Amino acid sequence: MTLRVAVVGSGPAGSSAAETLAKAGVETYLFERKLDNAKPCGGAIPLCMVSEFDLPQDIIDRRVRKMKMISPSNREVDINLDNEEEYIGMCRREVLDGYLRNRAAAKGAHLINATVHKLDFPINNTDPYTIHYVDHTEGGAQGIAKTLKVDVIIGADGANSRIAKEMDAGDYNYAIAFQERIRLPQHKMAYYNDLAEMYVGDDVSTDFYAWVFPKYDHVAVGTGTMHVHKASIKQLQAGIRARAARKLAGGQIIKVEAHPIPEHPRPRRVVGRIALVGDAAGYVTKSSGEGIYFAAKSGRMCAETIVEMSNGGSRIPTEADLKVYLKRWDRKYGLTYKVLDILQNVFYRTDATREAFVEMCGDRDVQRLTFDSYLYKTVVPANPITQLKITAKTLGSLLRGNALAP
Repeated sequence: MTLRVAVVGSGPAGSSAAETLAKAGVETYLFERKLDNAKPCGGAIPLCMVSEFDLPQDIIDRRVRKMKMISPSNREVDINLDNEEEYIGMCRREVLDGYLRNRAAAKGAHLINATVHKLDFPINNTDPYTIHYVDHTEGGAQGIAKTLKVDVIIGADGANSRIAKEMDAGDYNYAIAFQERIRLPQHKMAYYNDLAEMYVGDDVSTDFYAWVFPKYDHVAVGTGTMHVHKASIKQLQAGIRARAARKLAGGQIIKVEAHPIPEHPRPRRVVGRIALVGDAAGYVTKSSGEGIYFAAKSGRMCAETIVEMSNGGSRIPTEADLKVYLKRWDRKYGLTYKVLDILQNVFYRTDATREAFVEMCGDRDVQRLTFDSYLYKTVVPANPITQLKITAKTLGSLLRGNALAP
């Protein structure tokens, strides 16, 4: 037999999964509702993703080597990468996603421009799932209703995942991100050539941070907040526009975007022979709000597990087989998520704690530890002396700002 796998969603998670499966000889179907989709996203990718996923340099708009952290009182802390080989890649999602999707198709995945809207679940453990979808390549605007039988399904269809709903994966808390793409005059754009800015404060985000990230011919200016505060999102966006007004003067808004950001993994990420990856699974980090690398990595890890547990596609894997992917994922990245969750709870509570956070970011030991963790996607253990220094500086920053709770 030849194993049949459907991957629903062709962002970094879905395309990475589909490419891995197709390269292994698995019959792979990659569903995408909107092939020209430009997902609202800051678009930052770590250095390790460029090499690990063999990304060409021409899909990277900017190589950011300088970060500016700006506190509620507008205190600025500059963070610079000393190693000339290191950088944070800035991408437009329509470019990155299109490249990964086309590469998966070139490796043998069957790309289907369609909306999946329903699953029929099998009665027996080895019977196929039936996917009901509307094919947008035929039948004009309405499309044509079709079905497809597959043995395994990977849900990579984002925070509002249809696959997650069909498998009753449960809900999660989520944040709302709002972003404007602003084209700046050339002399203004030069300021952001290799620089990204992060602003903190109740005026720009009650739970998160706001950003100005440079792209090819514009900057992405945005903010995020928990969904319970979503009514204030436009007010918060006005806050970041006001804080960065001098640098954005003369800019023209070319696109306005918004999207949900998961705040923690779903209660169930594998049910039967269905697995969730990327935003559908809830793999966005607290504190940084990063999800692109983790999406691609989870898609690849899930697909690698399917290939391994199916003996290269010669048998149908079980639920227990797919849960091996979850165990590997949690073992590899569980600590990263816990650490960033703690950081968000400590430093994003009040403007006083945010001031302390920005002060702490001025320390070289903290900067090196932070950049190593981000660029190479590990919680890098510092030597004991450095760790003690960082702990002392953290407490000192909090105490000076009267930010510690009684």
